[in-house]
Amino acid sequence: MAEKRNVNGAPPAGNASGGNAYTIDLNTFSRRLQAMYTHWRQHKDEYWGSSDVLAVATPPPSEDLRYLKSSALNIWLLGYEFPETIMVFADKHIHFLCSQKKASLLEVVKKSAKETVGVDVVMHVKAKNDNGSNQMDSILRAIRPKSDHAAPTVGYISREAPEGKLLEIWTDKLKGSGLTLSDISNGLSDLFAVKDKNEITCIKKAAYLTACAMKNFVVPKVEKVIDEEKKVTHASLMDDTEKAILDPVKIGVKLRAENVDICYPPIFQSGGNFDLRPSASSNDDYLYYDSSSVIICAIGSRYNSYCSNVARTYLIDSNAVQSKAYEVLLKAHEAAILALKPGNRISSVYEAAVAVVEREAPELVPNLTKSAGTGIGLEFRESGLSLNAKNERVLKAGMVFNVSLGFQNLQAKTSNPKSENFSLLLADTVIVTDDGRDVATSASSKSVKDVAYSFNEDEEEEEQPKVKPASMAKDAIFSKATLRSDNGEISKEELRKQHQAELARQKNEETARRLAGVESGSGDGRASVRAASDLIAYKSVNELPPPREMMIQVDQKNEAILLPIYGSMVPFHVATVKTVSSQQDTNRNCYIRIIFNVPGTPFTPHDANSLKNQGAIYLKEVSFRSKDPRHISEVVQLIKTLRRNVMARESERAERATLVTQEKLVLAGNKFKPIRLHDLWIRPTFGGRARKLTGTLEAHMNGFRYSTSRADERVDVMYGNIKHAFFQPAEKEMITLLHFHLHNHIMVGNKKTKDVQFYVEVMEMVQNIGGGKRSAYDPDEIEEEQRERDRKNKINMDFQHFVNRVNDLWGQPQFKGLDLEFDQPLRELGFHGVPYKASAFIVPTSSCLVELIETPFLVISLSDIEIVNLERVGLAQKNFDMAIVFKDFKRDVMRIDSIPSSSLDGIKEWLDTTDIKYYESRLNLNWRPILKTIMDDPQQFIEEGGWEFLNLEATDSDSDNSAESDQGYEPSDVEPESDSEDDDSDSESLVESEDEEEDSEADSEEEKGKTWEELEREASNADREKGNESDSEDERRRRKMKATGKARAGPSSAASKRMKFR
Repeated sequence: MAEKRNVNGAPPAGNASGGNAYTIDLNTFSRRLQAMYTHWRQHKDEYWGSSDVLAVATPPPSEDLRYLKSSALNIWLLGYEFPETIMVFADKHIHFLCSQKKASLLEVVKKSAKETVGVDVVMHVKAKNDNGSNQMDSILRAIRPKSDHAAPTVGYISREAPEGKLLEIWTDKLKGSGLTLSDISNGLSDLFAVKDKNEITCIKKAAYLTACAMKNFVVPKVEKVIDEEKKVTHASLMDDTEKAILDPVKIGVKLRAENVDICYPPIFQSGGNFDLRPSASSNDDYLYYDSSSVIICAIGSRYNSYCSNVARTYLIDSNAVQSKAYEVLLKAHEAAILALKPGNRISSVYEAAVAVVEREAPELVPNLTKSAGTGIGLEFRESGLSLNAKNERVLKAGMVFNVSLGFQNLQAKTSNPKSENFSLLLADTVIVTDDGRDVATSASSKSVKDVAYSFNEDEEEEEQPKVKPASMAKDAIFSKATLRSDNGEISKEELRKQHQAELARQKNEETARRLAGVESGSGDGRASVRAASDLIAYKSVNELPPPREMMIQVDQKNEAILLPIYGSMVPFHVATVKTVSSQQDTNRNCYIRIIFNVPGTPFTPHDANSLKNQGAIYLKEVSFRSKDPRHISEVVQLIKTLRRNVMARESERAERATLVTQEKLVLAGNKFKPIRLHDLWIRPTFGGRARKLTGTLEAHMNGFRYSTSRADERVDVMYGNIKHAFFQPAEKEMITLLHFHLHNHIMVGNKKTKDVQFYVEVMEMVQNIGGGKRSAYDPDEIEEEQRERDRKNKINMDFQHFVNRVNDLWGQPQFKGLDLEFDQPLRELGFHGVPYKASAFIVPTSSCLVELIETPFLVISLSDIEIVNLERVGLAQKNFDMAIVFKDFKRDVMRIDSIPSSSLDGIKEWLDTTDIKYYESRLNLNWRPILKTIMDDPQQFIEEGGWEFLNLEATDSDSDNSAESDQGYEPSDVEPESDSEDDDSDSESLVESEDEEEDSEADSEEEKGKTWEELEREASNADREKGNESDSEDERRRRKMKATGKARAGPSSAASKRMKFR
C-alpha cells in the first residue's frame, strides 16, 4: 500500500482559511442543489422515505479506503469532502455544523442557495475543543414542528455507523429527539445514478488511467516476470501497480498525481486460489505461470474521487476447457455490454449474458457470477444499480456501470492441483450514452489473441509423447509481445513473429476442426458424371436420304456420315467419330481412315449411351480406298468441320447445363431511373468475327445489365451472385475498370466465366510515325499530354460517380444481407509476380488479392486462404515465390512466382495485419502429395503439429533432437516411395531439412537447388583435380560468362522450370 493516500476529495486543511487553496464551483453547486431539491420533492415517498428533513453527517478523515454516501454527497454538491461536518437540509433552511475554517469556506454558498431553491444557509460554528452539543440542540429546535404542525420525518443514512465523538453525540441526540427517522440511501443512490457532463469527464479520465495502467504496466510487468521466470508474489505486484497508478506520468498518462487515487488495492490471483468478489485481496503466494495456469488481474483508479475499474484474465498455455470457457465468457461479457442502452431494464443486461452462456455452454451456467456488475461513480458500488436478474429499473443515458462477469470454481482436466481449479473474470467501465454505450476502458484489450499466451515447458509433453518435436516451435514463445530488447523496446519483426506464433496455434485448431468435419462426411468428393443426352441422327429408316452412289456421304442437316458397308449405306452420328485422316500411297491410291469412340479405350469420355448398351458390339475403325484424291480430301474436310461444330455446340450446352439458375433481372421502372455508365468494353468478349462494339452498363432493381447495339450481346449480373466488386481507377495503367467476381458461373457469349469486367481505355493508342524526336517543350506535345490527363480524370470521375450511386443503392435495407460494396485495390501494398505465364502487378484489397489488368484475372478471397508459404526465401536470391494453400485441400495450390525480394517485408507485414499465417522455406514444395497425405490421415497431421512442419525456425532448433523431424509432413526426394503421379516430372520440387543440406552436399539431387555460382566453383575444383589447370584466364572468363548467361536465361532443371522474368 502507498504510504500517502489522496483521501476523498482532498478535505480542506489549515491553509484553506483564506479560501485560496479550495474554492467551491458555485455554478455546479447551484445546479446540483436544485437537482437535489427537485428530486427530493418529486420522489419524496418513493426514494426518500417520506422525509421532511435530510440530515447528513460526515465522519473524520481516514487513511482507509471507504465509500460513504455522506462523503459522496459532499463531493457531489460542494466539490470536496468536509470531514466532521453535519448538514441538515430543510424546506426553508440549510444548516451546517462545522469548524470555523470550514464555515469560512462555505460562506460563499449562501447567496447561491437563496437564489436557486429559496433557502437560507445557517452556519453553526463549533469551537476547536467544543463537542458541538449546543449547536446540535439549536439545529433540532429549528427543525422541530410548531404547535400547529405535525412532527417532521428526519431522513438520515442508517447504514453508516457513527465515527468520532461529534457523530456519536449527533446520532444519540437525533434518536433521542422523538422525531421519526427514515433511511434516505435509495434517494441519494438515484440522485447520483445519472451523471452530468463533468462527472462523465472525470470517469473517462479515471478509466483511461486504469486501462493504461493495465496495458502499459501490468501486462508488461507480468510478461517480464514470466519471460525471465522470476518468483514474484501477488502482494509485490499489487504494491508496484499501486505506485504506478499514483504516479500517472510513469505509465504515459498526463494527469496530476494529486487528483488520482486507487479504488482498491490491485488484485492479482493465480495458482488455483481465486476470489471474484471486489473485496478480494492479493496474497503472499508467488505468481503461478506454468502450463494451463490462469492469472486474474483487477485494478481500479479514481480521478477527482470518481471511480473506474477493469479486470482481465490471462491464459498461459491454456487447454481446451479453459479456452472454451474464456471464449464463452468473452461473448457473454460483450452481450451484457451491448444490452446497456437507454430504455432497457437493468435485468436485461444480466439476462443477455446468461442467454449466451446457456446457448454456448449450458454446463457453465451454475458457475456464472450472480450479477453482471454494479453502477459506479463516486462510490465503487452504487446501491440500487446492481446488474442482476431482479433489478427492474430502467437504464438512462448518463449512467455508468462496472460490467463485471466471471466464471468461478471451474475444473480443468489437469493433474496439477494449482491449475486444476480455475476462475475467469472480465470487467470494464461502461458509460450509457444517448445512442448506446461507450466502453471507457477499451484501451485494455480482452480479445483471445491478446490474453492467451503459449509458453510450453518440456516436462508437460509427457502426456503427449507422440507429438513431433518440430511442432514445438511455439516453445517458449508468447502469443504476443513478450520478448524485448535491452532498451525495453520491441522490434516490428519480433511483434510479427509473436503474432504469427499465435496465428499458427489458431490455424492448427481451426484446421483440426475442419478436417474432423470433412472426415465424418461420406463420398469420394468427385462430382457425379453428367448423363449425356442421346445423340440421334435418324429416328427411323424412312428418314435416311435416298441412296445415290455407293460412296461416303456427309449429311450436314442431320449431323451424320453415311458409310457404304456390305452394299448398304450405314449412318453414324458425327459425334461418334474420334478422328478422321487420309493418305496416299505410291500407286496413286487414296485411303480414308475413320476411328470411332469406343468404350474402354484410353482418353474416351464416358457416354451414357455406352453405359446403356454394355453388351453391344462396336465398330472401332473403318478404312476406304479411292482413286479420287479430290473427293477424299473434300470428305475429310466436311467431316472435320461438322464434327468441330457439333462438339463446340455440345460443349457449350454442357457448360450451360452446369450453370446455377439465376433469378430474372427486374428492370428499374417508375421507382428510380437506372444508373448508367456508357461506352464500356467487356471482358471476356462476346466472341465472333464481327467488329467489337462498346456497350452500356445499367444498375437495375436486382442486378446489372450490359448490352451493346446488337440484340444478342447482352449480359445480366445479379447482385445476389456477386461475391466481390472492385473499382480500379487508372493510375499507371491504361484502363479504368469495374470488376465483378461471382459466386456462380455465367455465360458471356459462349464462354463460361466467374469474372466479368467492364473497362474504358483512358489513353488512345497513338503511334508517332514521323520519325523525329519531339521536344519536351513542344506546345503540341504539352497540349496532348494535358488532354490525356483531362480524359483520364474525367473517366475516373465518371466511374467514381457510378460506384458511389451503386454503393448507395446497395446500402438500402433489402440488400443488407448481401454485404456488397465496391472495393478498391491498395496500390501501395502491391508487388510484381508471375501468377500464370506473364509478369503482373498484384494488388491486395481489404478482402482479396487481385490482378485485374492482364488475363486470366487473379481474384483470391482472403477468407479462402488456409496458409501462405513463401518459398526460395534467403540464400541471396533476388526473387522468391508465394504458394497459397486454400482451406479446400482439393483445390490446387495457387503459385505466384518470381516476386522481387525487395517486396518480402511488405508482403509479410500485409499477411500479418490480415491475420494470415505464413511460413518461409528455402526451396519449393511439391504440394499435391503434401495435401494428399493430409487428407488421407488428418489425425496424424494434427498430432504431429499441423502446419508447424513448415516452420523453418522450428526445424533449425529441433533437428538435432529427434529423428522424426525429417518424417511425416516434410516430403523429400529421398523418400523410397511416393503416391504422387508427378514424382517423375522434371518440375518436381525439393524439400530438405537443414541436417540433410549439411550432411548431403554430395547428393546429386540436392544440386538442383544450388546456384550457378556454386556449380561453377565445383566445376573448377573438379577440373583442377583432373589436371586441367592449364586453362587460360580468357577461357575461364568465357566459361563464366556462358554460365552467367544460362543463369539469366533460367535453368531448365527441375528446381526452377517455371518462367523467370527480369
